[in-house]
Amino acid sequence: MNVELQHPLHVFFCYAREDKKLRDELDRHLTSLKRQKVIETWNEYEIVAGVNRQQAIDASLKDADVVLLLISSDFISSDYCYSYEMKQAMQRHEADSATVLPILLRPVDITGAPFNHLQMLPRDTIPVTLWKN
Repeated sequence: MNVELQHPLHVFFCYAREDKKLRDELDRHLTSLKRQKVIETWNEYEIVAGVNRQQAIDASLKDADVVLLLISSDFISSDYCYSYEMKQAMQRHEADSATVLPILLRPVDITGAPFNHLQMLPRDTIPVTLWKN
């Protein structure tokens, strides 16, 4: 895949801290796209000392072309992830200013979730952690 873009798509990871290892693994799988400058990824661990944490998160979420919702029971139970970051991401998605992609990491009931109408990844809705490999 050799894609020429004027600038890489900014990908924002929206996830619960308990899912950091899974987020790290997904980020490694995206390395080829990052090397080709198709995407650039961002997560809260890139905030450097002395920077206002909330402002950095807000700016990155505002600039995101793609928001990956990494769905798990910890994500659903996190007031910050669910009520703040996801809410903003869904507003941007509805306004066509960003694309939201929900990715099911671990088994969880998502009945009534604001993203429930979006096509979930993986397509067969088997959580990533239940895959053999």
